[in-house]
Amino acid sequence: MKANYYDYIIVGSGIAGLYIALLAIERGSVLVLTKGSIDDCNTRYAQGGIAVAMGKDDSPELHFKDTMAAGDGLCDAGAARILTKEAADCVADLIKFGVPFDTLNGEITLTREAAHSVPRVMHAGGDATGEHIEVTLSRQVRSTPIKVLENCLASGILVQKGRVIGVRALDCHTGSVEKYGCKFLILATGGAGKLFKYTTNSDVVTGDGIALAFESGAEISDMEFFQFHPTALCLPGVAPFLISEAVRGEGGILRNVEGHRFMPDYAAEAELATRDVVARSIVYEMKKTHSDRVFLDVTHLPPRFITTRFPHIYRFCREHGLDITKGLIPVAPAAHYLMGGVMVNSWGETNIPGLFAAGETACTGVHGANRLASNSLLESVVFSKRIVQRTEMTVSPRRGKERDSSPVVARNEVTKQPPGGLGTSSAILSNLPSREVLSKVPPLNVPNLQSLMWDKVGIIRSGKSLTEAAEVLSTWESLLPQPSDRPSYELNNLVLCARLVTEAALLRRESRGAHFRTDFPRTSAEWQRHIVFRKDDIK
Repeated sequence: MKANYYDYIIVGSGIAGLYIALLAIERGSVLVLTKGSIDDCNTRYAQGGIAVAMGKDDSPELHFKDTMAAGDGLCDAGAARILTKEAADCVADLIKFGVPFDTLNGEITLTREAAHSVPRVMHAGGDATGEHIEVTLSRQVRSTPIKVLENCLASGILVQKGRVIGVRALDCHTGSVEKYGCKFLILATGGAGKLFKYTTNSDVVTGDGIALAFESGAEISDMEFFQFHPTALCLPGVAPFLISEAVRGEGGILRNVEGHRFMPDYAAEAELATRDVVARSIVYEMKKTHSDRVFLDVTHLPPRFITTRFPHIYRFCREHGLDITKGLIPVAPAAHYLMGGVMVNSWGETNIPGLFAAGETACTGVHGANRLASNSLLESVVFSKRIVQRTEMTVSPRRGKERDSSPVVARNEVTKQPPGGLGTSSAILSNLPSREVLSKVPPLNVPNLQSLMWDKVGIIRSGKSLTEAAEVLSTWESLLPQPSDRPSYELNNLVLCARLVTEAALLRRESRGAHFRTDFPRTSAEWQRHIVFRKDDIK
């Protein structure tokens, strides 16, 4: 394996993966594996921006308080303080790499988004922040000795004597499998947005890193907390297209199909309430008005402001026959961001020595039960930089997670058996489904999986809907063939992640943040803790 040995192997080529690669290449050899092209990732779809406390009325402490409030009692306070205190340093790195953040009179412009106390969101190209970051970092990577293998899917983590020693990877074109050795393996494959029928995510976001980590024995946490963005463009025949949080931050108003501005009926913050509140409010309004959409109104804003502040959104809507300076924008919620993921400490370490996770793949504890807008790109760079810093330390990596000791925000895990051993109505993994069960279950394919998750495990859940989903998923899992190509690996990964999300949602008998159950509609102090899955717990 020495011929294929690297100091760092990074799986994924979004902001987290590329940022780590650029920092790590100064310290050793680096290999980036990506199952598509280097630009195939979720980062490029991020419109809003990156939150950092740099305004005259802002501070890391205020940013910390906003982050904690949005997380609804489940944020790790220590991680949140790291996020807000180290933000400026990491953003300076992005500027050094050449990310062209928008400026006015020589100063970086800041906008306000929902649940932020003050304007603190930096943006690039108006509403094309993610695209500018991805293009800039990928261009930098190509100018360095970093080795990038495109169309190369990581299919398994190699562990020896309890420590990661490398990764197995599939060439998606030839079907050949290679092994690559490393000292440090970093998973940065993004979340699992393709679980749902309606999503703002790229097609490549299939939970690959989470599935890889779980199968290797890593701990997976907070999978029940999936954030649904309130406003995705809703047009017949058009895939959901994100209408940025910043549109509401700049004064956009939500109206139902009857023209009524409804958000003040649900929250004092109106359109600037947290995403979970706005998304559920939209669902309620759509049910009340028997419609599949509501409308976002920016017609009261100056047309020139709209076209210059949101050029990407304006252009996309115009291409589909809608002039947002004159007409209302039809929107509906869509799956957007997974707060849970591979459980890591404040240095990005998992419970397996040598294995790290970053970006949306990781669960750092920063987001709690509900992510604050524009904290995702920030989390990616802050904790990615800490991963590289950790690999330089001479002390042995710590196996456990560092914890905040506060009784209010401590991340107290509830370690449970993973799917198949939870005591729910889902089948035990080792049991084959009966013919009667098989006759009631739809064929397993990605569209059916996405419809199941949207209908049964979506914005508004219940014990009944979750149990029904768990039964179908358990049956599907037992029928999965051995994966051999990219589509089959992705399907396997999606089914596993779907089970983790569903089983965690069944376990959490309360409503908190992005997780809402009609049979347990209130937040419970007993559930101010975390659900953690680990494959090794299966008996």
